[in-house]
Amino acid sequence: MHPSSSRPSVLHHKSFTLFWLARASTSIAFQMQGVAVGWQVYSLTGSALYLGLVGLAQFLPMFFLTLAIGQVADRYDRRTVARSCQIVEGLAAATLAVGSFSGWQSKETILAVLFVVGAARAFEGPTMQALVPGLVPALLIPRAFAWSASAHQSASILGPALGGLIYAAGPTAVYATASILFFGASSFVGAIRTEPVPRNREPVRFQSLFAGIIFIRSHREILGAISLDLFAVLLGGATALLPIYARDILLVGPFGLGLLRSAPAFGALSVSILLARNMIEHRIGRTMFGAVAIFGAATVVFALSTSFILSLTMLALLGAADVVSVVIRNSLVQMGTPDEMRGRVSAVNSIFIGTSNQLGEFESGLTAALFGVVPAVLIGGIGTLVVVIVWMWLFPELVRIDSLKTSVAQR
Repeated sequence: MHPSSSRPSVLHHKSFTLFWLARASTSIAFQMQGVAVGWQVYSLTGSALYLGLVGLAQFLPMFFLTLAIGQVADRYDRRTVARSCQIVEGLAAATLAVGSFSGWQSKETILAVLFVVGAARAFEGPTMQALVPGLVPALLIPRAFAWSASAHQSASILGPALGGLIYAAGPTAVYATASILFFGASSFVGAIRTEPVPRNREPVRFQSLFAGIIFIRSHREILGAISLDLFAVLLGGATALLPIYARDILLVGPFGLGLLRSAPAFGALSVSILLARNMIEHRIGRTMFGAVAIFGAATVVFALSTSFILSLTMLALLGAADVVSVVIRNSLVQMGTPDEMRGRVSAVNSIFIGTSNQLGEFESGLTAALFGVVPAVLIGGIGTLVVVIVWMWLFPELVRIDSLKTSVAQR
């Protein structure tokens, strides 16, 4: 790792600091909302399958809008796009608050609102990612993504814990707080100042529409990195089933659910702060594969655990391992992509992330409904370890990557 004193902090750049605050605000809001939605849906249905449908409702708009997302992010002011999405998310959270307060909330209305949230987040995620390289010098981009990850992970610790705590006053209070935070994030993004960049206004053609897909297919290191994350998290994600673990296996209630949801972020935050100060310089490929293997092994142990402390520890460990993969993957993608294509490439990258996260939640819920909760998580963890072995064989060039600088220079 490189000594932290050799480069200035990314937080010396005001626009990036505003970006960090916006990302933290939206992440806190989303995580709080996730705790309330998970507990409320499971209370209404008692069904693991419906917990899976929560993820599917947010994934479907991302899947169908992917090509449009990239075009919007590359053709229009990215700050305006991100702000608009955050306002929509704030209105959606307010709708959930009103529904809970008025008593007309149902599993169907929750899924419908989450579909809208999924559409907004589908545009927000790639747009915010594509903003980062324009906020800091090129040499600081890997650190910027580590700091960005720290914002998300800090919020993912605070958000679920707050959500579980505030839920004692009812779901209305959680949703209302989330709504305020979404609107606050929009204000932070609005204050960001960047150099104006000419946007592509040419008519949309077939080649332009699929440029992000073509770019990723032609760069096997990027393809290998994002597909590794896709299948590892798709199989190994247990987040959707945490309400069942909290209520029926570990017996810890809504606040315990908040702590369980915070645990992966606690581990991830610890590592992301380390990476923000001392970025990994060598053995990038092997480090990423090792991190994903740890993620899978921790999932296996969590699946079999009946101890609240051991479960928290394993969730923290898998979160720490996951953030290493996230930072390396995002740095590979953004450092190797021209600015005029970052929106389209980030959109394709986001569909991989969304598939692994939201669709992974649906897969977990469906598998749990078929085989039971513990077998579903156990199968996923073992599957992740198998994916690591297969991907090391399919993408040997990814294993051989030593540094991010060398990888980018060779393209």
